[in-house]
Amino acid sequence: MKTTIIDLSKPIQYNAGDPWFMRVKIKHKPHKKSHWLIRLAVKLPSKLFPKNWTGWADDTIKNMGLHATTHIDAPWHYGPVVEGKPAKTIDQIPLEWCYGDGIVIDCSHKEDFVAITVDDLKKDLDKNGITIQTGTIILIRTDRDQLMGTSDFVEKGTGMSREATEWLIDQGVKVMGIDQWGWDLPLKYMAKKAKELNDPEYFWEAHRVGIEKEYLHIEQLTNLRSLPPSGFKVCVFPLKIVGGSAAPARVVAIMNE
Repeated sequence: MKTTIIDLSKPIQYNAGDPWFMRVKIKHKPHKKSHWLIRLAVKLPSKLFPKNWTGWADDTIKNMGLHATTHIDAPWHYGPVVEGKPAKTIDQIPLEWCYGDGIVIDCSHKEDFVAITVDDLKKDLDKNGITIQTGTIILIRTDRDQLMGTSDFVEKGTGMSREATEWLIDQGVKVMGIDQWGWDLPLKYMAKKAKELNDPEYFWEAHRVGIEKEYLHIEQLTNLRSLPPSGFKVCVFPLKIVGGSAAPARVVAIMNE
């Protein structure tokens, strides 16, 4: 049996297309820079440095908005209370939720600023003869990951409706994800539309489902077009950030051929 692992994660690096306050900044320290640290911290004189070794490389993340990476949101992100109980932070998420059979639902036909509906989900599932089982991890393909690195990645896209999010949860889905900036329609569009409609319930409507029904979603996936509709496992283990509203995750699909 051959196992193939497909990377579904965005590179963690400086990205000018991200909002200015969330841009990742990493300082890379070359090997020679560690000389002084080794001499001062562990008091090893230069003459005792191993031959043909210049020291170790090191890196420091100077700034990283957790939501500017491929990440999984914790219930705490949606609100402090979920289903009438204190919302889980990312370090409290059961890891059993983060590994399971995967399904890709193709919504790449959806236009920018047009929300994904329950009917969109059902049509693609029926076309491929797929039935959602409890514990399945659902990945929504929009192909907007091709905008990564540009300002359009944040500004454009489709997004899940409240009804579609609720429907997935009602099918027994605990973890779901999408290959665009956010789970909802683009934020600026939603703010503008909420004002036009004078509707206080419009903004962030799909995220806010998580206040009433506990679920998690992954944002900024990539490479979903490389996956079949089903027949693979998904692994999405978040970093264990205590008290975090989210955490970066190296999301992969595992296929056994």
